[in-house]
Amino acid sequence: MLTVNFDRMQLQEGHMVLDLGCGFGRHAFEALRRGGHVVACDMALPELKQVRSTYAAMAEVGELHVNAPAFTCAGDATRLPFNDSSFDRIIASEVLEHVYNDADALNELFRVLKPEGILAVTVPAYLPERICWALSDSYHAPIEVGGHVRIYTRKKLESKMRTARMQPIDYHRAHALHSPYWWLKCAVGTKNDQNKLVKAYLKFLTWDIVKQPLFTRSVEKILQPVLGKSAIIYAQKTATA
Repeated sequence: MLTVNFDRMQLQEGHMVLDLGCGFGRHAFEALRRGGHVVACDMALPELKQVRSTYAAMAEVGELHVNAPAFTCAGDATRLPFNDSSFDRIIASEVLEHVYNDADALNELFRVLKPEGILAVTVPAYLPERICWALSDSYHAPIEVGGHVRIYTRKKLESKMRTARMQPIDYHRAHALHSPYWWLKCAVGTKNDQNKLVKAYLKFLTWDIVKQPLFTRSVEKILQPVLGKSAIIYAQKTATA
Protein backbone atom coordinates (compact mmCIF):
# COMPACT_ATOMS: atom_id res chain seq x y z
CA MET A 1 0.00 0.00 0.00
CA LEU A 2 1.70 3.15 -1.27
CA THR A 3 1.30 6.62 0.18
CA VAL A 4 3.49 8.53 -2.27
CA ASN A 5 2.26 8.95 -5.86
CA PHE A 6 5.24 8.15 -8.10
CA ASP A 7 3.72 9.89 -11.11
CA ARG A 8 3.49 13.14 -9.11
CA MET A 9 7.11 12.57 -8.09
CA GLN A 10 8.03 12.38 -11.78
CA LEU A 11 10.28 9.40 -11.11
CA GLN A 12 12.25 8.32 -14.16
CA GLU A 13 14.30 5.22 -14.91
CA GLY A 14 17.87 5.68 -13.70
CA HIS A 15 17.04 8.23 -10.99
CA MET A 16 18.93 7.85 -7.72
CA VAL A 17 16.25 7.46 -5.04
CA LEU A 18 16.53 7.67 -1.25
CA ASP A 19 13.73 6.07 0.79
CA LEU A 20 14.35 7.60 4.21
CA GLY A 21 12.68 5.80 7.10
CA CYS A 22 11.95 2.98 4.69
CA GLY A 23 10.44 0.59 7.24
CA PHE A 24 9.86 -2.69 5.43
CA GLY A 25 10.46 -1.04 2.05
CA ARG A 26 7.11 -0.56 0.31
CA HIS A 27 8.18 2.65 -1.46
CA ALA A 28 11.71 1.39 -2.14
CA PHE A 29 10.30 -1.66 -3.93
CA GLU A 30 8.00 0.42 -6.12
CA ALA A 31 10.87 2.75 -7.04
CA LEU A 32 12.90 -0.30 -8.05
CA ARG A 33 10.07 -1.65 -10.19
CA ARG A 34 10.06 1.67 -12.01
CA GLY A 35 13.79 1.52 -12.73
CA GLY A 36 15.09 3.70 -9.93
CA HIS A 37 18.48 3.13 -8.28
CA VAL A 38 17.40 2.86 -4.66
CA VAL A 39 18.92 3.34 -1.23
CA ALA A 40 16.57 2.25 1.57
CA CYS A 41 17.64 3.97 4.80
CA ASP A 42 16.33 3.37 8.31
CA MET A 43 17.52 3.28 11.93
CA ALA A 44 15.92 -0.14 12.53
CA LEU A 45 18.25 -2.98 11.55
CA PRO A 46 15.58 -5.76 11.51
CA GLU A 47 13.60 -3.80 8.92
CA LEU A 48 16.69 -3.31 6.77
CA LYS A 49 17.41 -7.03 6.94
CA GLN A 50 13.88 -7.75 5.69
CA VAL A 51 14.29 -5.19 2.89
CA ARG A 52 17.47 -6.92 1.72
CA SER A 53 15.66 -10.26 1.70
CA THR A 54 12.87 -8.78 -0.41
CA TYR A 55 15.40 -7.26 -2.82
CA ALA A 56 16.79 -10.77 -3.36
CA ALA A 57 13.32 -12.25 -3.84
CA MET A 58 12.40 -9.56 -6.38
CA ALA A 59 15.59 -10.20 -8.33
CA GLU A 60 14.94 -13.94 -8.32
CA VAL A 61 11.50 -13.60 -9.92
CA GLY A 62 12.60 -10.92 -12.40
CA GLU A 63 10.79 -7.94 -10.85
CA LEU A 64 13.85 -5.68 -10.96
CA HIS A 65 15.34 -3.87 -13.92
CA VAL A 66 18.61 -5.52 -14.93
CA ASN A 67 20.69 -2.44 -14.14
CA ALA A 68 18.78 -1.18 -11.11
CA PRO A 69 21.08 -1.14 -8.05
CA ALA A 70 19.38 -1.71 -4.70
CA PHE A 71 21.06 -0.84 -1.41
CA THR A 72 20.24 -0.55 2.29
CA CYS A 73 21.83 1.80 4.81
CA ALA A 74 21.41 2.52 8.52
CA GLY A 75 21.18 6.25 9.16
CA ASP A 76 19.81 9.14 11.19
CA ALA A 77 17.60 11.69 9.40
CA THR A 78 19.45 14.57 11.06
CA ARG A 79 22.93 13.27 10.08
CA LEU A 80 22.58 11.49 6.76
CA PRO A 81 25.64 9.44 5.66
CA PHE A 82 25.57 10.67 2.04
CA ASN A 83 27.43 13.23 -0.03
CA ASP A 84 25.87 16.51 -1.08
CA SER A 85 23.54 16.33 -4.10
CA SER A 86 23.43 12.52 -4.16
CA PHE A 87 19.77 11.88 -5.03
CA ASP A 88 17.35 12.83 -7.80
CA ARG A 89 14.31 11.86 -5.72
CA ILE A 90 13.80 11.45 -1.96
CA ILE A 91 10.89 9.88 -0.10
CA ALA A 92 10.40 10.56 3.62
CA SER A 93 7.16 8.78 4.44
CA GLU A 94 5.79 9.09 8.01
CA VAL A 95 9.20 10.15 9.33
CA LEU A 96 9.26 13.83 10.30
CA GLU A 97 6.52 13.53 12.93
CA HIS A 98 8.91 11.26 14.88
CA VAL A 99 11.94 13.59 14.67
CA TYR A 100 12.35 16.13 17.47
CA ASN A 101 14.53 18.43 15.37
CA ASP A 102 12.67 18.30 12.08
CA ALA A 103 14.46 21.46 10.85
CA ASP A 104 17.79 19.59 10.94
CA ALA A 105 16.21 16.67 9.07
CA LEU A 106 14.82 18.96 6.34
CA ASN A 107 18.19 20.69 6.00
CA GLU A 108 19.84 17.31 5.54
CA LEU A 109 17.28 16.31 2.93
CA PHE A 110 18.00 19.57 1.09
CA ARG A 111 21.74 18.88 1.27
CA VAL A 112 21.62 15.39 -0.25
CA LEU A 113 18.98 16.26 -2.89
CA LYS A 114 20.26 17.27 -6.32
CA PRO A 115 19.35 20.69 -7.78
CA GLU A 116 15.88 20.40 -9.38
CA GLY A 117 15.39 17.13 -7.48
CA ILE A 118 12.03 16.37 -5.86
CA LEU A 119 11.31 15.43 -2.25
CA ALA A 120 8.08 13.70 -1.23
CA VAL A 121 7.21 14.03 2.46
CA THR A 122 4.22 12.30 4.02
CA VAL A 123 2.98 13.05 7.54
CA PRO A 124 -0.26 12.36 9.44
CA ALA A 125 -2.85 14.89 8.29
CA TYR A 126 -3.97 17.46 10.84
CA LEU A 127 -7.64 16.55 11.57
CA PRO A 128 -7.34 12.73 11.79
CA GLU A 129 -4.17 13.12 13.87
CA ARG A 130 -5.72 15.69 16.21
CA ILE A 131 -8.59 13.27 16.91
CA CYS A 132 -6.12 10.47 17.71
CA TRP A 133 -4.26 12.71 20.17
CA ALA A 134 -7.55 13.75 21.80
CA LEU A 135 -8.67 10.13 22.23
CA SER A 136 -5.46 8.73 23.71
CA ASP A 137 -2.31 10.07 25.36
CA SER A 138 -0.65 6.70 24.77
CA TYR A 139 -0.87 7.19 20.98
CA HIS A 140 1.91 9.79 20.90
CA ALA A 141 5.09 10.88 22.68
CA PRO A 142 6.16 11.10 25.43
CA ILE A 143 4.08 8.15 26.67
CA GLU A 144 4.59 6.23 23.41
CA VAL A 145 8.37 5.96 23.12
CA GLY A 146 9.33 6.77 19.54
CA GLY A 147 5.83 8.05 18.86
CA HIS A 148 4.67 11.20 17.15
CA VAL A 149 6.09 14.37 18.68
CA ARG A 150 4.01 16.97 16.80
CA ILE A 151 0.98 17.53 14.59
CA TYR A 152 1.52 19.28 11.26
CA THR A 153 -0.77 21.52 9.35
CA ARG A 154 -0.14 21.78 5.64
CA LYS A 155 0.81 25.43 6.06
CA LYS A 156 3.31 24.68 8.84
CA LEU A 157 5.08 21.91 6.92
CA GLU A 158 5.23 23.90 3.69
CA SER A 159 6.70 26.83 5.64
CA LYS A 160 9.39 24.57 7.11
CA MET A 161 10.19 23.27 3.62
CA ARG A 162 10.61 26.81 2.32
CA THR A 163 12.88 27.64 5.26
CA ALA A 164 14.97 24.63 4.22
CA ARG A 165 15.13 26.19 0.70
CA MET A 166 12.75 23.79 -1.02
CA GLN A 167 9.66 24.94 -2.92
CA PRO A 168 6.39 23.00 -2.43
CA ILE A 169 4.94 22.06 -5.83
CA ASP A 170 2.13 19.55 -5.18
CA TYR A 171 -0.12 18.18 -2.44
CA HIS A 172 -2.71 15.45 -1.86
CA ARG A 173 -4.14 13.20 0.85
CA ALA A 174 -4.26 9.40 1.13
CA HIS A 175 -5.78 6.54 3.16
CA ALA A 176 -9.10 8.06 4.24
CA LEU A 177 -10.47 4.63 5.19
CA HIS A 178 -7.58 4.17 7.62
CA SER A 179 -8.50 7.10 9.86
CA PRO A 180 -11.46 5.35 11.56
CA TYR A 181 -9.22 2.36 12.30
CA TRP A 182 -6.80 4.51 14.27
CA TRP A 183 -9.64 6.30 16.05
CA LEU A 184 -10.93 2.90 17.14
CA LYS A 185 -7.45 1.87 18.31
CA CYS A 186 -7.10 5.06 20.34
CA ALA A 187 -10.59 4.70 21.84
CA VAL A 188 -10.15 1.11 23.07
CA GLY A 189 -6.40 1.21 23.77
CA THR A 190 -3.59 1.41 21.24
CA LYS A 191 -2.24 -2.01 22.27
CA ASN A 192 -5.65 -3.69 22.35
CA ASP A 193 -5.49 -5.62 19.09
CA GLN A 194 -8.00 -8.19 20.31
CA ASN A 195 -10.94 -5.80 20.49
CA LYS A 196 -13.73 -7.12 18.23
CA LEU A 197 -14.30 -3.80 16.43
CA VAL A 198 -10.58 -3.30 15.84
CA LYS A 199 -10.18 -6.84 14.49
CA ALA A 200 -13.22 -6.47 12.23
CA TYR A 201 -12.07 -3.15 10.80
CA LEU A 202 -8.55 -4.47 10.23
CA LYS A 203 -10.03 -7.42 8.35
CA PHE A 204 -12.01 -4.98 6.21
CA LEU A 205 -8.90 -2.87 5.47
CA THR A 206 -6.90 -5.95 4.52
CA TRP A 207 -9.68 -7.09 2.17
CA ASP A 208 -9.87 -3.61 0.65
CA ILE A 209 -6.11 -3.40 0.06
CA VAL A 210 -6.01 -6.81 -1.60
CA LYS A 211 -9.20 -6.61 -3.65
CA GLN A 212 -9.42 -2.83 -4.29
CA PRO A 213 -13.13 -2.91 -5.19
CA LEU A 214 -14.45 0.00 -7.23
CA PHE A 215 -16.98 1.00 -4.56
CA THR A 216 -14.49 1.50 -1.72
CA ARG A 217 -11.97 3.14 -4.09
CA SER A 218 -14.70 5.63 -5.06
CA VAL A 219 -15.72 6.26 -1.45
CA GLU A 220 -12.13 6.79 -0.38
CA LYS A 221 -11.52 9.23 -3.23
CA ILE A 222 -14.49 11.30 -2.08
CA LEU A 223 -13.36 11.25 1.56
CA GLN A 224 -9.64 11.92 0.97
CA PRO A 225 -9.71 15.76 1.22
CA VAL A 226 -11.20 15.62 4.73
CA LEU A 227 -10.39 12.22 6.24
CA GLY A 228 -7.20 11.21 4.42
CA LYS A 229 -4.91 9.89 7.18
CA SER A 230 -1.73 10.97 5.39
CA ALA A 231 -0.87 14.35 3.89
CA ILE A 232 1.68 14.25 1.07
CA ILE A 233 3.67 17.31 0.03
CA TYR A 234 6.08 17.34 -2.91
CA ALA A 235 8.82 19.98 -2.94
CA GLN A 236 11.60 20.83 -5.37
CA LYS A 237 15.14 22.01 -4.76
CA THR A 238 15.57 24.87 -7.21
CA ALA A 239 18.59 24.92 -9.47
CA THR A 240 19.82 28.15 -7.86
CA ALA A 241 19.56 26.82 -4.29
